[in-house]
Amino acid sequence: MTIAKIIELVGSSDEGWEDAARNALTGAHKTLHGISGIEVVGWTASVEDGEITRYRATVKVAFRVD
Repeated sequence: MTIAKIIELVGSSDEGWEDAARNALTGAHKTLHGISGIEVVGWTASVEDGEITRYRATVKVAFRVD
């Protein structure tokens, strides 16, 4: 039987939302093993002078529990 845990993380990027989601996954991969998928649950951004300056993606990461 396999058991999975799901955690919520926020990744950020100067380039775009897809890169922010990828950064969240890359960061999670450094300390978690058995990642089986992510779900993007939200997009946000920082704005200065009417321009987006930082993209953020909130993701749920599923990984196997040993």
